[in-house]
Amino acid sequence: MKKLLPVAILLVAMFLPTTANAGSTHDWLSYHGGPMGTGLDTSLTSVDTSAPKWTSPVLDGTLYAEPLVLGNVVFEATENNSVYALNAQTGAIVWRTHLAPPVPASSLPCGNIYPTVGITGTPVIDAQAHELFVVADEYVNGAPHHVLVGVNTTTGDVMMSRAVDLAGMNPAVYLQRTGLALDKGRVLFGMAGNDGDCANYHGRLYSVSESGNSLAVFTVDNQPGQYRGGIWTGGAAPIIDARGRVWETTGNGTVTTPGQPYDYSDGLLQLTPAMNLQQYFAPVDWASQNAHDQDMSSSPTLLSNGFVLVAGKSPNLYLVRAARLGGIGGDVTAVTSTCPSNTDGGSAVSGLTVILPCLAGPTAVRVSDHPATITPLWQSSLHGGPPIIAAGEVWTMSKTGVLFGLSLATGAVVQSLTLSAPANHFDTPSVGAGELLVATANQVVALRGRS
Repeated sequence: MKKLLPVAILLVAMFLPTTANAGSTHDWLSYHGGPMGTGLDTSLTSVDTSAPKWTSPVLDGTLYAEPLVLGNVVFEATENNSVYALNAQTGAIVWRTHLAPPVPASSLPCGNIYPTVGITGTPVIDAQAHELFVVADEYVNGAPHHVLVGVNTTTGDVMMSRAVDLAGMNPAVYLQRTGLALDKGRVLFGMAGNDGDCANYHGRLYSVSESGNSLAVFTVDNQPGQYRGGIWTGGAAPIIDARGRVWETTGNGTVTTPGQPYDYSDGLLQLTPAMNLQQYFAPVDWASQNAHDQDMSSSPTLLSNGFVLVAGKSPNLYLVRAARLGGIGGDVTAVTSTCPSNTDGGSAVSGLTVILPCLAGPTAVRVSDHPATITPLWQSSLHGGPPIIAAGEVWTMSKTGVLFGLSLATGAVVQSLTLSAPANHFDTPSVGAGELLVATANQVVALRGRS
């Protein structure tokens, strides 16, 4: 339910109001920049990697979320359940709002986020309402609880708070990992299990009204005896197309015997904002892939020629038609990926060229039709996180803390800068306020860009 809470603690380094009302090409309002999640920025013509423009103070927890930008303010969320607003020109703290105690990692049955679990998924900003939404894992009365919270982007005041755990579920075995998205006044996000899949959970896609008054859920592996099918996508957010339809991929479920009814795991789903399933795609060997932990672990890539490219932990890339996903085995074509490891996170898209988030390093392919083909272009080996495209280059942050700018045409390293290591290997840059931004383990770093 919507409720007003006390004014946030303001740590005002200087008064810097948010100037954008409805979002501009220089804003970065959600994971990979917008509802389609293309990770493509056209506002910058160059990025200076000779030295950081600024580095924020050390924030109060580890950083898994991608930095967001609205007007002259950079926003970041921490695993200590804090949301920060930073001066986009200096990195100074404008305000900080601490939502609730985070969950001690030691209280969970498994997982790989330490020492606390708080805000993991990248927030989303409603620029018109000046409200930022996060899902916080809060530790209340000795137990975890997942809560959707809306924070005023100008003041840091908490505007709404809504518990989202369903009756009968054990919140300790769930991790809210995906980025958040907005669709027709609703906030969307996925749920999966903790790293290690140590307990029974159901993959779930949530749709909550921005007021907090309405909640709808689609559950994967929802028949008796079924579980898993997590929705996590390496931190990427659900994709929202121009018609407001929701696109999401799912993880491996517990149905592993061919011939059994499809359980909506290891596939691509298209739903309404109210969580009504409209169509789906799954590989013909989905049950076998379930048995070998080969889930769809990257977000779907919607292309201008009517195709959708999907990938994950299996060795294949699948191309399906958005207008007709075709159900089991409905792909138009499939090719063996050049990626030697998992594909986890959000892709970056420029026209019909897709830069896939291969854990071994970004991988480029080109999609064409007449006939439908997926053509490999290049494969890097930098062990970088999910890529974005800015200033005509592909940007990726390595596990060791090196930010690389790669040639979009060849994948060759054009420039690089060594920073502190990130907290996770799904770290992905963003762009806004004339800067390229990246999160290290506990700080935000900005590089000067030219527009």
